[in-house]
Amino acid sequence: MIDGKVLIDGDIVAYRAAHVTEKDFPEDAKSKVDELMGDILDKTTLFSLPDEYTVYLTGKGNFRYSIATKKVYKGNRVAAVKPRYLPLIRDYLTVNYNAITSEGEEADDLIAIEATKLGPSTTIASTDKDFMQIPCHHYNLTKETFTKVSKEEAVRSFYTQLLTGDKVDNIGGAPGIGPKKAVQIYKDCKTEEDFWKAALEAYKGDRDHAIECGRLLWLRRKEGELWQPPVNVEDMQ
Repeated sequence: MIDGKVLIDGDIVAYRAAHVTEKDFPEDAKSKVDELMGDILDKTTLFSLPDEYTVYLTGKGNFRYSIATKKVYKGNRVAAVKPRYLPLIRDYLTVNYNAITSEGEEADDLIAIEATKLGPSTTIASTDKDFMQIPCHHYNLTKETFTKVSKEEAVRSFYTQLLTGDKVDNIGGAPGIGPKKAVQIYKDCKTEEDFWKAALEAYKGDRDHAIECGRLLWLRRKEGELWQPPVNVEDMQ
């Protein structure tokens, strides 16, 4: 349990509840949401009061679709069939847990923006590894474990993803680079400028591709933000 506001990834809660209750009745789906939310709040908050947590859901539109040129953003999910109770559960989270729904961006962006505003005492409750680029406390909903991510670890996490990409969201990353190679590439990096230089080398100087991937992977820290690499680095040509 952490002494700070808890920002809950409602998309994860909604999908988990919907998948488990796919063959059950609507009331069972709602009960599952209450069970999951109750467990999260018991583990992360002192009194489970409304001002101690906020739930976020992803709504319509996403700026990343217009940025992606190499691959269709989340193009590998097109054929996926959504659980039948997902709309019902989203409405239930909105009405009963005051969930906030994003527009033109992901719930992840709203969570990252709020966590940045509130500071490192904040806890993000999710299972999404993308949040490791945010320096604060993290509660893993599946493992039921807490992790504290420092500013330095957050930078390293983002730049590691910049090399490895994200198969879940159909983001390729640097050609032929996996997690082990990324560790070696960044082993001597200390500053963000160091990480960017090393990343450009891994992208073989393809600055546009690297920036595109960075903007797809970066969780916004303020509204309307697009990721920019360090400005005082002389880019490779």
